[in-house]
Amino acid sequence: MISTVSATRYVAPLREGGSLPGIVEADDLGTYVCKFRGAGQGLKVLVAEVIVAELGRRLDINVPELVAIQLAPEIGKYEADEEVQDLLTASVGLNLGVDFLPGSFGFDSGCDPDPELAARILWLDAFTANVDRSWRNPNLLVWRHVLYAIDHGAALYFHHGWSGGIILPSGPERFAQQPYDATEHVLRAFSDGVPAQDAVLAPMVDRELLEDVLAQVPDEWLEPAPGAEDAAAIRNAYVEYLLARANGARSWLPVEDVA
Repeated sequence: MISTVSATRYVAPLREGGSLPGIVEADDLGTYVCKFRGAGQGLKVLVAEVIVAELGRRLDINVPELVAIQLAPEIGKYEADEEVQDLLTASVGLNLGVDFLPGSFGFDSGCDPDPELAARILWLDAFTANVDRSWRNPNLLVWRHVLYAIDHGAALYFHHGWSGGIILPSGPERFAQQPYDATEHVLRAFSDGVPAQDAVLAPMVDRELLEDVLAQVPDEWLEPAPGAEDAAAIRNAYVEYLLARANGARSWLPVEDVA
């Protein structure tokens, strides 16, 4: 799985969105954006973050390094902000850390990304059903002249329905055919390059690659569900869903003409 570090200091909150991530320093001398297990979205958001980021990394998409951050009860003991203190208390245990990229800036209309990379990111978002990369919230950073994709917790929507039971194979088949709406995607202008990226990337997404990606997710974040009672079964369910989409019809490709 992703490497594990221990938090040594909570630095500051990032008051963006509803999950209240924070800047945390760790015992490896690294500084991370911490996504907390105690946030309202729950553990499945952390799972999606790891799966999509690590999948992107293997498909030559730049993503910050990820770690699992062990958070001790003492970290929040003297935090003055009650909202932050409550979050830290609820997040004792293993959380997700995303490498903090100092001096990075957000993607905007003045950026001129490499067309192939932009199409590759759009392909990844369509493949994983990531609905959170619009101009309102691009979730792209430019660091040292390199474009990085961040924040993938809104992807893989299907797992939010698993509390009622993981139904195989009908679940993967539905996901395999589910169209992707790229109307508001920040990189929609590069959709004409997606078919070429699909021809390269889809064959790479085989069972071996997906099993390697799922192995990066800590066991304790993989919540049991009816039909998948342990971490191994949950991992296999993710593999089956994503493999079905990779091998199925291409109804999800965002290839519409852009005016």
